[in-house]
Amino acid sequence: MSIVVGNILTGTVTGITNFGAFVQLPGGVTGLVHISEVADSYVKDIKDYLKDREEVKVKVLSVEKDGKIGLSIRQANPKPASSPSTSSNSRPPSHRPRRQVPDISFEDRLAKFLKDSDEKHQDLKKHTDSKRGGRGAKGY
Repeated sequence: MSIVVGNILTGTVTGITNFGAFVQLPGGVTGLVHISEVADSYVKDIKDYLKDREEVKVKVLSVEKDGKIGLSIRQANPKPASSPSTSSNSRPPSHRPRRQVPDISFEDRLAKFLKDSDEKHQDLKKHTDSKRGGRGAKGY
């Protein structure tokens, strides 16, 4: 049986490493399932997901000239259909109420920001000067 990119095959886990799992495919060839291709969620320890000699369904991702075969378990298993109201780009609904922004112009907001910033600068300067001994203090 030839191994073609995109095919979904059944194989047997023959070895587990900290970076992935080796899977023997039909025909005796072996490919690698990288740890990032094991599950849709973050996989810290691959042994929590796979066992040696376990049969798994894999999708062929790549076949290199040197004979290396890249496989994916997570892409071989179809994802559950999402509802029409949910898209992959949308955020989950927030449970806190949205803040109401008063309808004021940009110039008014900028003026308020500058005033607040200037006040904070003055407070910081007073605080720093008092630690140094004030304006007329002798040097170091």
